[in-house]
Amino acid sequence: MADKVVSTARLVTIDGSRGTDVAKAAETLAAEVREHGATCLISRWDASGLFGELAQANGLQRQVSARTLTLVFAADLAFRLRWEIRPALEAGHVVIAAPYVDTAVVFAMACGLPERWLRHVLRFAPEAKMRRLSRERKADRGWKRRLDRGYPEYCAALLEDADPSFKARRTRTAMIALVQELKGRKSGGKRGLEEAARAIAATGNPPASASRAAWRPRTERK
Repeated sequence: MADKVVSTARLVTIDGSRGTDVAKAAETLAAEVREHGATCLISRWDASGLFGELAQANGLQRQVSARTLTLVFAADLAFRLRWEIRPALEAGHVVIAAPYVDTAVVFAMACGLPERWLRHVLRFAPEAKMRRLSRERKADRGWKRRLDRGYPEYCAALLEDADPSFKARRTRTAMIALVQELKGRKSGGKRGLEEAARAIAATGNPPASASRAAWRPRTERK
């Protein structure tokens, strides 16, 4: 009888309220996983370029809402799944999606949208094998007006321009509280990321046959 082939593919997600923290946690975990000899790729938001196009659209960004941004996130995630995440998983690689569904859902909830509708919109996204939350740094502050830092920062910058009643600091405080209520998501501190890497390595990932650069969104590409 032929030996049973064990799938080495793992989808790992990292979510949080601050793009810098999510990106740092993803890079740290990816480095730890690679040290264990596994091929690991990072899928980031705006791989499709939709958010970059929206930010550059003359006048259109002033008409956005939290609902619109959620729908754009869903379209971008569908692109990531089609061209980044699923092909890598089918090849047996580890994929770190940073951010993933929870970031979009919790941000929109902090803006007042119902969770049931949000989860329904993003129901096409496959369940992750492992979920992590980034360590929340500078939790007493709002977001910097940077379109290239992370999904929450991007949304906050556009919403501040589109809606005079939008309060970035208050929204981030609400988002952090909602993030902490998520169940089944472990902390992404240094020790937690090291434990995650060991758990991934224990599944028997093969050595990487070739190194590949982590995927980056078009907002970060030169």
